[in-house]
Amino acid sequence: MFRRIAYICCAFSVASLILFISVLKTASIKYAFALPASPQPTSTPSNEKPVIIDYSLAYPGSILPDSPFWLLKAARDRLWLFITTDSGKKADLMLLFADKRLASSKILFERNKSSVAFPSLSKGEKYLEMAVNQGKENTKKGLDTVPFWQKLANAALKHREVLEEILKIAPEDAKPGIVQSEDYAKNAFKEARDALNSKGVPVPENPFERP
Repeated sequence: MFRRIAYICCAFSVASLILFISVLKTASIKYAFALPASPQPTSTPSNEKPVIIDYSLAYPGSILPDSPFWLLKAARDRLWLFITTDSGKKADLMLLFADKRLASSKILFERNKSSVAFPSLSKGEKYLEMAVNQGKENTKKGLDTVPFWQKLANAALKHREVLEEILKIAPEDAKPGIVQSEDYAKNAFKEARDALNSKGVPVPENPFERP
């Protein structure tokens, strides 16, 4: 009797997983972009310093959004976030997911898989916005969020830098959406800058707003 119940539970779990993946595939937004033209070399004025951001995106792993196992990885991330109860760790986790998805999308854009890359980019920048909101909530709770805002400020600048790199290789019809996604990084830096200024903490230089 016990063995029969175990078999039934196992079968139900597998069926539920298959249904969950099928629903995600059906609900996911599909994008179709024309292949980009060959990128043209651009020159940098001799008096302009190169953009150097003291931050590295997290390694995205071997399973990218074009993998058949991506939906399981994305579901794992959502579950990981759901079961994380520590507010500080939750903010860090959101930032981690934002970094990984942006790194993943850049790799896919480089492989001319823009139809898969753009949704990953868009979702990643929304995770960046979620990290900002969680950071603000943690600040209101009286938690020490200075280290988080310092990290987020640099992360936001790195996101701007990577998005600018993606713009150079993305198809023309994908560029408006990428430019719009930059607003998440711009707002994240602004929120981090304001939070650090309120604490009298130095803010990283923003090379995208030089006079």
